[in-house]
Amino acid sequence: MQPGPLKTTFGRFTIAVAFAVAFAYIESAVVVYLREIFYPDGFSFPLANLPSLGAHQRWLLLVEVGREAATIVLILTGAHLFGRNCAQRFAYCLAVFAVWDIFYYAWLKLLLDWPASILEWDLLFLIPLPWAAPVLCPVVVSAMMAVFSAVILWRDAVGRPIKATPRDWVLSALAGAIIILSLCTAGPYVSRADYKAHFYWPLFAAGCILAGGVFVCCLAKSRRRS
Repeated sequence: MQPGPLKTTFGRFTIAVAFAVAFAYIESAVVVYLREIFYPDGFSFPLANLPSLGAHQRWLLLVEVGREAATIVLILTGAHLFGRNCAQRFAYCLAVFAVWDIFYYAWLKLLLDWPASILEWDLLFLIPLPWAAPVLCPVVVSAMMAVFSAVILWRDAVGRPIKATPRDWVLSALAGAIIILSLCTAGPYVSRADYKAHFYWPLFAAGCILAGGVFVCCLAKSRRRS
């Protein structure tokens, strides 16, 4: 092993985690304010007042969409600054997103004592349309991303980087698209009593299994090459 690169990677990874944890607090603080504005009587599903938003609330919702877009830009920018090559930047993107997302819920639990359980529903994202699912879903995806990022960075540091073919990238993109699609299926129905019926667990599971399978195959091929 090469202690120099490993030490450097560990240091950068630690800073990236600190950045993501602090960023998660900012995100959760914004949600505290938004819930006071949109749901002063309590946030719960179904979100009954969405169809009757006033002009001022619609403006705030538009601002929130812009903030979410800026969040993605910030994550990508941070990953670019932390990484020194394409593999590292991709790994840091996964790591920052994963830690940010997991600690977002940790901070909300501390600030609002929410969610009450991992199966409680949340409105996850608004671009290009609302994403909604049990909290378990983003946490599972983030946990997978955290593992992927740690393995990629470790192997890069020890001089045995994971190699991915164009086919691997296509399958990874397909897995991501399936997961996103599964999170979007219930989004348009969050104001209806049957919102849970519009979330398809098999579709979400298929995306996660495909993502994990592609990563394991890439890791196995890289080990054989080594």
